[in-house]
Amino acid sequence: MELTLLSLYQKMQREMGPSGWWPADSKEEIIIGALMIQNTNWQNADKAVANFRQRTGFNPEQITKLSVDEIQSLVRPAGFYKNKSKAVTAVFSWLARFNFDYPQIRQTYGTNLRAALLKLHGVGDETADVFRTYIFDDPVFIADKYARTLFTKLGVPNLSNYQSLAKRCVLGPSFTVAMAQDFHGLIDEFGKQYFHPVTKFAQSFLSGDRLIL
Repeated sequence: MELTLLSLYQKMQREMGPSGWWPADSKEEIIIGALMIQNTNWQNADKAVANFRQRTGFNPEQITKLSVDEIQSLVRPAGFYKNKSKAVTAVFSWLARFNFDYPQIRQTYGTNLRAALLKLHGVGDETADVFRTYIFDDPVFIADKYARTLFTKLGVPNLSNYQSLAKRCVLGPSFTVAMAQDFHGLIDEFGKQYFHPVTKFAQSFLSGDRLIL
């Protein structure tokens, strides 16, 4: 069966139910989580996120007032604490220029928002797209490792890096912000549950399907 991005999303939601992603109570918690998860696992990232929750309650003004040493101490469980601490400082300092008014930031930058995000320390392609989708309500596809693994198994060739898939995946007008957020969550939940190793459910789910981009 040939699948489009939309029909793949619909199939995954039927089989798995809503993902509930990103699991956070505020945009600031999502930002911290997206920075902490880089180059580590969720268990380590969650420890650092919990540190920020306990210390600041994810109040953006409190985060911007933290010293370098304080941020490094909070980040440390997630690894790469110096680089990630610089990323926290860079991102929250930039957001503070706009008083954390996310709609205003999106309106100010328009189609240049992604380029602006990529200029911030510690924000690469994947994190920029996570921010666009979950922080700025711009429904884009997040072509992370789980997505590339899934799409490869669905017959999409030559997915060697983030951009090799991202440039081929444009969510059509049928995708709302909520759907784009849920799609990413479903793909990552699918990957975490069924690709280590590939389970019978995954084999059954993928059997006979081919994704057409």
